[in-house]
Amino acid sequence: MTTIQDNILAIFDRIRTHDFHPIRDGFTFDRTLNEHGVADLDDRDWLVRTLAVRDLVRIGKPAENYVISALLDESHHVRHVAAMVAGILRSFKSVDSLESALLEDSHEVVRSQAAVSLWQIGDKDSLRVVKKAEQDDDSKDVRHQAELAAHAIRNNQTATPELSEAWRNLDEDNFNKVQTGVKAPDFELPDTEKRKWRLSDQIGKKPVVLIWIFADWCPVCHREFAELIEMQDELQDSIQFFTLECHDIYPARVMVGKELEPHYWFSEESFRETYTKKIWWPHLADRAAGVGTAYGVQPMAFTVHSEWINRPAVVIIDEEGVVRFTYYGTFWGDRPSIGDIKEMIETGSYDFESDKRLKKP
Repeated sequence: MTTIQDNILAIFDRIRTHDFHPIRDGFTFDRTLNEHGVADLDDRDWLVRTLAVRDLVRIGKPAENYVISALLDESHHVRHVAAMVAGILRSFKSVDSLESALLEDSHEVVRSQAAVSLWQIGDKDSLRVVKKAEQDDDSKDVRHQAELAAHAIRNNQTATPELSEAWRNLDEDNFNKVQTGVKAPDFELPDTEKRKWRLSDQIGKKPVVLIWIFADWCPVCHREFAELIEMQDELQDSIQFFTLECHDIYPARVMVGKELEPHYWFSEESFRETYTKKIWWPHLADRAAGVGTAYGVQPMAFTVHSEWINRPAVVIIDEEGVVRFTYYGTFWGDRPSIGDIKEMIETGSYDFESDKRLKKP
């Protein structure tokens, strides 16, 4: 008879033995092309990682001691998954080990996740360690996550119960359901003020565009936001835009300037004031990519700035609720611009492909 221990060890072994694309300085590189990203849309890195996190979250409290032990595993992939699960479960037993990982782990992706997990747990005593990482870590990516973690801990912004629920509810039978030419599956998601938005409520009014971005540290994502703001007069009456983020509410609120003003390395300009005054579309929290997985968005497809993130994705749905266009990026800079999206909808021609797209050999 298979025991819980057997299941847990098998999950970690699945991660340990999988041949992931290499990570260098916080970015995944396609092993064949030696370029940022992953060209093959059928690559299984995302699926192996996503199901491992889901399965451990489903086991819950009985997995805690194994998660703590896994934070010392030789594989940085195992250590990352263990740190992620500890945060989603809000495992207070894991706090000491996560603090050690944040200060001492050799891999920036693990340290980055340890910072995230500490704010998700929300132990006030972690603030000292998080502040130390914010000041001293060699990686700007880890320093950034530690800055967000310190703010979250001070302001009691812990992981919501809906985050673990979303992970437990992931069902691979529902993955990749969306196809062009068929009806888009309905969904309901909260925005950054926790207002619920249902896709079916928008159908019949105007085309709907869903854009899955990365996170607040992404300059390309901020450029998309700037385009939406700049083109408001051209867009808001004719197209319903939604941006979506595969995170809990707190990171989504950071993205739209409703929490702290982080020290971004890529811009000296303040986004916070501009965003709070000028964002006119809903930004939705797609926890665990519960909707994204159905729409073909691959959570944890590759790492960018030391975080495992989804492929950038654009889905266009017409007034009848039929999917007309799907696009999944091969790296962080591969996606249609807002102007490209507008042109596709106006012309009815949906044959866009970025000239920067990685090509599978």
